[in-house]
Amino acid sequence: MLPKKEEILGKIEAILTPILVEERLELVDIEFKPSGKRWLLRIYIDKEGGVTISDCEIVNRELGRILDIEDVIEHAYVLEVSSPGLTRPLKSLSDFDKFIGRDCKVITNKPYGGNVEVTGTIIGTTENEVKIKVKDRLFLIPVCDIKKAHLDFCF
Repeated sequence: MLPKKEEILGKIEAILTPILVEERLELVDIEFKPSGKRWLLRIYIDKEGGVTISDCEIVNRELGRILDIEDVIEHAYVLEVSSPGLTRPLKSLSDFDKFIGRDCKVITNKPYGGNVEVTGTIIGTTENEVKIKVKDRLFLIPVCDIKKAHLDFCF
């Protein structure tokens, strides 16, 4: 029986954490999904001032080496290490706190102001809510109602 996806992700994160600590990098997200005949393992990393190609190469090389030795993933996969980009996902209250004053897009489980998509400026957080200002309106969105959120970038 093949290990469950969550179990594999847990092992990958456990292997990845010391590498990121050593390089002073932050884990933003891990994607692990089918992509054609193989699976795609995509790691998003960040750091103050942004990640470099060199940061991505180091993490890719070290993580790939250990995954090969530990044989965590039993089937064929492609490993990618990337920056989260300008539309970085927001996964936790600390992510929202880190980007106070920046614009974001939040997709919710239920409507706020008549919409399940709220695009506005991050004002702050409470113990379990995110404060988003849309024009002259303030929305307090409980974290449990957020399906997906990311920074919004306007040119």
